[in-house]
Amino acid sequence: MRSIRSIAASILLFSASSAMSQTPPAKAPWDHAFLPPAPHWQGASQALIRDKSDPWVTTFEADPAHDVSPTYVDTRAWFDRLDKASTLIRVEDFGVSPQGRAIFAVIASKDGDTLDPRKPLLLVQAGIHPGEIDGKDAGMMLLRDMAFHGKDKLLDKVNLVLIPILSVDGHERSGPYSRPNQRGPRIQGWRNTATNQNLNRDFMKLDQPEMQALKRLQAKYKADLYVDVHVTDGLDYQYDVTYGFNGENGVWCRSPAIARWLDDVLKPTMNASLEAEGHIPGELVFGVDEQNPKAGFNDGGLGERFSNGWGAAAHVPTILIENHSLKPHVQRVLGTYVFIETALKLLADKGGDLRDAIAADSALRPAEVLANFVSDPTPAYTRAFKGIRYEYYESPASGRKEVRWLGEADPELWQVPFYGSKPSLSLKRPAAYYVPRYRADLIERLKLHGVKLETLTADKTVEVEMIRLVGPKLADRANEGHVQISVNTVTTENRAWTFPKGSVRVPTDQPLGDLVVLLLEPQSSESVFAWGMVPEVLSRVEYIEPYAIAPLAEKMMAADPALKAEFEAKLTAEPGFAADPDARLAWFYERTPFYDDHYLLYPIAREIAQ
Repeated sequence: MRSIRSIAASILLFSASSAMSQTPPAKAPWDHAFLPPAPHWQGASQALIRDKSDPWVTTFEADPAHDVSPTYVDTRAWFDRLDKASTLIRVEDFGVSPQGRAIFAVIASKDGDTLDPRKPLLLVQAGIHPGEIDGKDAGMMLLRDMAFHGKDKLLDKVNLVLIPILSVDGHERSGPYSRPNQRGPRIQGWRNTATNQNLNRDFMKLDQPEMQALKRLQAKYKADLYVDVHVTDGLDYQYDVTYGFNGENGVWCRSPAIARWLDDVLKPTMNASLEAEGHIPGELVFGVDEQNPKAGFNDGGLGERFSNGWGAAAHVPTILIENHSLKPHVQRVLGTYVFIETALKLLADKGGDLRDAIAADSALRPAEVLANFVSDPTPAYTRAFKGIRYEYYESPASGRKEVRWLGEADPELWQVPFYGSKPSLSLKRPAAYYVPRYRADLIERLKLHGVKLETLTADKTVEVEMIRLVGPKLADRANEGHVQISVNTVTTENRAWTFPKGSVRVPTDQPLGDLVVLLLEPQSSESVFAWGMVPEVLSRVEYIEPYAIAPLAEKMMAADPALKAEFEAKLTAEPGFAADPDARLAWFYERTPFYDDHYLLYPIAREIAQ
């Protein structure tokens, strides 16, 4: 019998060789036969697939099973060839990955090199998770059809920017074992980047060069509609194309006018278009209990670290597509093609109304910025759901009953509760913040977001409100390359504070004002402090020995009866404190002018209203 270690080594060697060759194994030892059966599908959108005789047939289309996606090199070569062959298509590099690969976009337009700002613009981003690559294959087909097969009229009134692969390094860490819960393509990219970061958690902190490049591209080509293409994990169901946005179905949103347009205009048109092509569109689904599929769903959270949460805060209409992982790759790709094409038609017809919604939301200046959303334990409503039949069986592996999906549509609609999110924190909106010049890294991130800043041209003393952190706690493990820090309680102190030349004033009276508050308030779970980017405030400088503080404390009590009474009351109320000599002496030290005044004092200040 071979050892577990030797078997594992063989599997790793096999996987590595398969990934390098990009040739799917004839019969992988860990193929996806363990997945639930896929219901038979046949849709009108299959007519979109070009025959192998077409000189512009894609790798996806040429494969007999339509279950292969091209490598980064082959994708780029194909688009470069399309660029040379068509005046409608232009390839543009907009960044470089950690491993040195160019990150590129493909612009489809009739405007030439300078896009007409009067035309609505659709930005489709694929491959932020490179194993979920449906948007790349769909985009290749659609751009080819614009160039050569009569769909150039789509560009009469609208422009398209496609990012085929955002995480290009993750795309090339590929193999047949990247996504065990997903049916195709046979070779898949890796979820994280070369620096082991999940780009779909980076929309606020902007750590990674890929995300920083995306922000620069978004500043250059301001999207009227931003579509982020993913593939799900999780439970089985009938829907093949699920999508959603913050504020769906009338729930609270930072961009309510945009949410209404997406609800009332885009959703009915998009669903009708997908259904006409043989697809089953549905709302985003996140199960609350994987052992009980009918226990209910939630909204997956509204955090701004994700594209849809960021889009709501930045007033950029943003749709998160989550194609269903258990549907064949071909079905998902064709559904994505229909989605992008329909979005272009909608923008051409109704883009002006969407721009009005963007302008209305961009003018909002709420006095209270809601934050730190958590799942609401009370269901918002009951949702009708097209489920897949399942059964339970006793698993000898887990020792419990497991769900077995049967691959058959349940003829009865499920009626299941839907749980939304509610804020657990409300933050007052100050007129502005001041960021000291020594935090140039944070200033640069604000600029990347597109936040308007006022740079001080000379030292300036300002009356500000400083924030003192009370009991901050470090996380017990790293997350996305950071050790996060949480703080539930803060106090404030009004001070005259001198900010040196090069510091910035960050006004909140701007379209990105909500985003500014979420980034700079330390209690916000999306803030630079929460991500562990301001750790210097946790370090206390200078100490005092017991032989010095003990007699000083006695003198302090003798000189200040009120202080003595406060100390004695604390001894009575807190036995643990009373029994801790060091804590008792520290209590006095904190009330002396020798104590480090900057300890737990947050360096980013709020402007005091005049």
